[in-house]
Amino acid sequence: MFRQMRRMKQQVSEEECVRVLREAKRGVLSLIGDGGYPYGVPIDFVYDEEAGKIYFHSAAEGHKIDAIRACGKACFTVWQDSYRKDGDWSWYVTGVIAFGRAEIVEDRAIVIDKVRKLALKYYPTAEEVEKEIARDGNRVGLIALTVEHMTGKLVHEK
Repeated sequence: MFRQMRRMKQQVSEEECVRVLREAKRGVLSLIGDGGYPYGVPIDFVYDEEAGKIYFHSAAEGHKIDAIRACGKACFTVWQDSYRKDGDWSWYVTGVIAFGRAEIVEDRAIVIDKVRKLALKYYPTAEEVEKEIARDGNRVGLIALTVEHMTGKLVHEK
């Protein structure tokens, strides 16, 4: 169902893909949007390796939610910060693309648990996370992308 990479020598291991998903701060969630047009949105996320899921916070309504309700097929693309090796002028970057099914999480206990984990990745303190959850936790939505296929690639941009 999913294509093989053309340039296998650039492919990185699953462990490297997981590392990038754990460390990357933002990515692009791509869905099938209105009228069948692609809809890609830059978004914060947290990866739950045990569950094989990527979680995103969301409003209760909007383009993302409508797209997921119409068709849950999705992909998520992330990349690490670029780097250069000594003596080389060009950049290296590792990117990961995960394909799967997105769904809206309804269970409030799961929503709060995963939103807390997501917020702890970005907020400076746990105290600030708890304040936000106390204030807006009853309104926040959660999307879970169950990863069905994932590949990563190290690109040397020459």
